[in-house]
Amino acid sequence: MDITLRPATTNDLEKILAIVNHSIVHTTANYNYDIQTLDVQTKWFEDKKSKNLPIVVADLEGEVVGFGSYGQFREKIGYQFTVEHSVYVVEHVIGKGIGSQLLTELIRLAKEQGYHVMIGAIDADNAGSIAFHERFGFVSIGTIREVGYKFGHWLDLVFMQLILK
Repeated sequence: MDITLRPATTNDLEKILAIVNHSIVHTTANYNYDIQTLDVQTKWFEDKKSKNLPIVVADLEGEVVGFGSYGQFREKIGYQFTVEHSVYVVEHVIGKGIGSQLLTELIRLAKEQGYHVMIGAIDADNAGSIAFHERFGFVSIGTIREVGYKFGHWLDLVFMQLILK
């Protein structure tokens, strides 16, 4: 499988939007209820670019099959060296190493940009994502119980941390 990682462009936004909306409708990886619009996704893209925050896409023979990004963890200045990341991969290629390539690239970029910590916020029932992050050295630093609500039940959120060296 020949995957190319590259910075996202505006031409990728419709595919990124489709990936995000699939996650909203079918999973608890994203706690939103309503599908996003192209306008919302464009604003998200422009905001990331204006803050010099990366959006990396995984391109498989011209098709975007995943993306990853990170953003400021919290707004207060004391958190300026901490970012929270997200990685999404389309269902038909999950388990083929694309998420690993995306997360590896996000970690590299975060180090290059001088960040000290990466945070992942993961639905506690998503054992696959928790194990995935552990393989990269992320450690669980706590669970917030019943902080989310989706699909008719309460959701626990696990925070995982990687101290960048």
